[in-house]
Amino acid sequence: MKYMRGRPSVWALTGIILVAQGFLSRPAFTQGEPQLRGPELLQEIRHDISPPLRDIKPPLRPAGPPEAKEIRLLHPPREVKRMPDSVMQTSTLANISTTAGVNFEGVAANGSAPPDTNGSAGATQFVEWVNTEFAVYDKTGSLLLGPVAGNTLWSGFGGPCETNNDGDIIVLYDKLNNRWVMSQLSVTFGPPFYQCVAVSTTSDATGSFARYAFAQPGFNDYPKLGVWPDAYYISYNLFNNTGTAFLGARLCAMDGAAMRAGSAATQQCFQLGTNFGELL
Repeated sequence: MKYMRGRPSVWALTGIILVAQGFLSRPAFTQGEPQLRGPELLQEIRHDISPPLRDIKPPLRPAGPPEAKEIRLLHPPREVKRMPDSVMQTSTLANISTTAGVNFEGVAANGSAPPDTNGSAGATQFVEWVNTEFAVYDKTGSLLLGPVAGNTLWSGFGGPCETNNDGDIIVLYDKLNNRWVMSQLSVTFGPPFYQCVAVSTTSDATGSFARYAFAQPGFNDYPKLGVWPDAYYISYNLFNNTGTAFLGARLCAMDGAAMRAGSAATQQCFQLGTNFGELL
């Protein structure tokens, strides 16, 4: 095929576009010591809107007593630099009297160790998540849903977020927008490794959720999530694919507005070096 001087052919332009799309459509991750850089703008791997959670049939529990499940704990090297917290409270105020409120039994550890007990109060509900199972209560302590397996949230979603139930769980209530934000990692049979995030479409934790899978370039251990007006922020201790080498802290901001709308969402990530770890 002839090429006109000074003007690339349509096929040449098409080839360039396809190559560019190939790079943009998936994260270009490499192993090794990451360099301080950023931000990396990365598209979610997939997203959808779930049926109402109360209508999803949870995975069947195996018969008999629960099998103990050990959760692998990874830690940055001891030589990680510890820096003083400039906003830490240094004084103790006078004691105040309190009145006990509602007291009810929550979700059992069900064999997981450690249980990573986690919970959050919404406008009318309380959600508790204990590593592999969560439940929804009203504020009188009445059970509204569950306990169900954590990956019930991603039933029908496809991929490792649906099949894995790996824990390191977080449930928060976005008070500004009256939405639940729930997340757990997916690392079994990885790489690739994912962070699975679900944002409720209403203030009802038994209703439908916008569901997302975000890929990470290594074992995304110790995820910690925060709600802020402009984004949902999350930090990781990033390890290599085998979990044997610490690669540094990783910080990401997920597009909260897009996730609340149930549309395609991006994450902006900064990779820090090995001098940083366990950032909250």
